[in-house]
Amino acid sequence: MGNTSSMLTQYDIEEVQEHCNHTFSQQEIVALYQRFCQLDRNSCGFISADELLSVPEFAVNPLCQRLLRMLDGLNFKEFVAFLSAFSSRASLQQKVEFIFKVYDSDGNGKVTFNDMLDVLRDLTGQFISEQQREQVLTHVLEEAGYKKDSLLVPSDFMKILGNSGLKMEVEVPVD
Repeated sequence: MGNTSSMLTQYDIEEVQEHCNHTFSQQEIVALYQRFCQLDRNSCGFISADELLSVPEFAVNPLCQRLLRMLDGLNFKEFVAFLSAFSSRASLQQKVEFIFKVYDSDGNGKVTFNDMLDVLRDLTGQFISEQQREQVLTHVLEEAGYKKDSLLVPSDFMKILGNSGLKMEVEVPVD
């Protein structure tokens, strides 16, 4: 499975399914493998930042740089695990954990006001002022029972997003 020029065996497919908690069907895993091989232009078994940036939809995503930190150097199994948060079969917990990782850019397991402000800045660009961003974020935190100096952990994100009707789904085209 490390060499992208090889085909996936049934064992490989089942191993990837197990690794991603069965959020993708076997057909979807094969389709994802084909896409992974297309992205892995140098056939080294890993996807680089440059290879990811060759996907126009990814390159224009306002969170592109944050996602690159999470994706750069992933092998196929890790690539599928990353994408599993977007499966319709992923649990709310899996989706919230993914969102938390996007916000926790330094990987310390805690999200600060400034971490959240950085994401909001990435998402809004020049459309709203820094003062407006801070006001919106402060208000959202207070509504959820937190303060500006709170350090949020994954369970806090679950509390905040748990009843939000969170939708993060993409379809994996299978032929």
